[in-house]
Amino acid sequence: MSHCSKRKVLVTGGSSGIGAAIAQLFLANGDLVIATGATKEEVERAQAQLGSNEISFQELDVRDGSAVQACIDEIDSLDVLVNCAGVIRRNAEHEPEVFADVIDINLNGSMRVCTAAREKLKQRNGCIINTASMLSFFGGGLVPGYSASKGGIAQLTKSLAIAYAPDGIRANAVAPGWIATQFTQALQDDSQRSEAILSRTPLGRWGEPEDVAGPVLFLASDAARFVTGVVLPVDGGYLIT
Repeated sequence: MSHCSKRKVLVTGGSSGIGAAIAQLFLANGDLVIATGATKEEVERAQAQLGSNEISFQELDVRDGSAVQACIDEIDSLDVLVNCAGVIRRNAEHEPEVFADVIDINLNGSMRVCTAAREKLKQRNGCIINTASMLSFFGGGLVPGYSASKGGIAQLTKSLAIAYAPDGIRANAVAPGWIATQFTQALQDDSQRSEAILSRTPLGRWGEPEDVAGPVLFLASDAARFVTGVVLPVDGGYLIT
């Protein structure tokens, strides 16, 4: 894969937050980008906010296997898949139904998209970047479903790296730390929680979505051609303290 020719990139969950920053950075890199949102409203909001006709926004519920397959079928070729579709439901995930739904979106959804995209990625020696989390490593008392899904993403990424290697497909993940998005707005607004997070983060600030996009672009590049099965923390040093 070379930056000289336009690659085709699919970013699920690319309508807001980290996913949107990733989609925009690939676009700035000269790639052709398709980004999905879970609902029609999310897609319309992204189109209005980003104001970019250059990113192709589509509605996709990653719980729907036939919709996932249809989305992939519509793409003529695929060089890079970024799985960024995800939810977190603080305080509700101890309910088994909510727990199951979070797993179905964050973990099963990523697997559905990887499976559907495998053949097209194989044709292009493509790559996959999944979205793990600090909670791939730590527990989260309020979010057992999210934590379990992100622990699963780390192991799924390693497993697919082995399984897909004969197809010439690399599979890696980024593990964002405390990033300033709508997911973490409540924590940012809570001065005690925010201070506890920042005091433990060596770089001393909340991450921005763009801070995660750069490592994703690297993992999708020729510079990372011998890197597969890695879960790369992007956390300002939070994990090492």
